[in-house]
Amino acid sequence: MKKIALLSVLFLMTMAVLPSQAQETKSERKVERKALHKLKGNEVSQMAKNNFNSDFGVVQNAIWKREGTYDQVSFTQDGHKKTAYYDEQSNLVGTAQKKALTDLPAKAQKEISTKYKDYKVEQVIFYDDNEADATDMILYEVQFEHADNYFVELKNADKTIILEVPMTGEVILFKTM
Repeated sequence: MKKIALLSVLFLMTMAVLPSQAQETKSERKVERKALHKLKGNEVSQMAKNNFNSDFGVVQNAIWKREGTYDQVSFTQDGHKKTAYYDEQSNLVGTAQKKALTDLPAKAQKEISTKYKDYKVEQVIFYDDNEADATDMILYEVQFEHADNYFVELKNADKTIILEVPMTGEVILFKTM
């Protein structure tokens, strides 16, 4: 009888501890998330330029600008136009490039063509995250957790919407404009 009572007490204590552990995990994730700060000054960091050359090699016709929280460079590599984003420590956050609707996973293409048939596709952007850097990205004025995603801009007579499409093919409303 004592064993049953003891086991019951242990079980109840374990159940009481589990929710607090789940809350700690959520807090820890918030701590891991890097705060984004507006870059000071107008000049692109020389370290970002050096890191770009290390990340992509020497690229001709690279166009740099400092905008908000990133140093950005637009360039062409292997015939593809890309934009790379560097954070306040001059680390590569990720790259973005225009894509076609047909580049999306088939599941997403089907859902978009049926659910959003009254919209016209304005553009598709593929964001390729640098998994080695924990800095989140801001696109369409919205910060999102670092991950590879497609963003599909759709427009109809009344509004513009942005859909987020992870590599798994789900279609998520990202922003309404």
